[in-house]
Amino acid sequence: MITTEQVKELREKTGISVMQCRKALEEANGDMEKAFVILQKKGGEAAQKKADRSAGDGIVVMRTDGTRALTLVLNCETDFVAKNEDFIALANTLADMAWNEGVEKMQEASAELISAVVLKTGENIQLGAVEDLKGEVVSGYTHFDNKSAAVVSLVGGNAQVAKDIAMHVAAMKPSFLSKDEISEENKATVKAVMEAEVAAQSEGKPQEIKDKMLEGKINGFFAEQTLLNQSFFKAPEKTIEQYAKENGATVQKFTLYTI
Repeated sequence: MITTEQVKELREKTGISVMQCRKALEEANGDMEKAFVILQKKGGEAAQKKADRSAGDGIVVMRTDGTRALTLVLNCETDFVAKNEDFIALANTLADMAWNEGVEKMQEASAELISAVVLKTGENIQLGAVEDLKGEVVSGYTHFDNKSAAVVSLVGGNAQVAKDIAMHVAAMKPSFLSKDEISEENKATVKAVMEAEVAAQSEGKPQEIKDKMLEGKINGFFAEQTLLNQSFFKAPEKTIEQYAKENGATVQKFTLYTI
């Protein structure tokens, strides 16, 4: 006979519902260790069944120390689960493991850890992007809702400057670091869109005027999408490039994460 104490003990160990714990104990004939394995197995099976369901929500967590930033995205299906304590704890456990033991070891352990939380939440949970960036000066920023984050690597400057720029990246969401990163394909795509706008706005005008309008629109678009050319959100009178230079820094790289 399965006792209430046994069910309670297994529930405290796993966090899984009372009914599932009772069923596992009945299947294991009261053997606590076997019941625990049964629940782990069911968690893996549940994760497999849900793996093809869209996991478009989730959170971003980060660890930084001034010369390194570890960023981890954990995806789920709904915002409700993204706010669940077990889901948040899982994301932080995975981030801590990656920070302390390496990304590869964390990835090896992630399936079992994720399966246990899938069983609790009933949703597809997937490990998303993981980046462990090291450099001379590296820092990052995670937005208060954990839905967006940014990491910035500098040569020179300090961690506070990197964090300020990371906050700007998270808010303004640039697509490129500098104009040198803009590919010919990107340019051609934007040109095609802007040509249609110019045609609609400049009917009857000379071709020379149309060409100048097109050039201005293309340059304006890429200036807005290029981090170094953007106005720094804390001091709009200066660009990010100027802010970095004033603080003895050159922006080497940025990465933006959004859910």
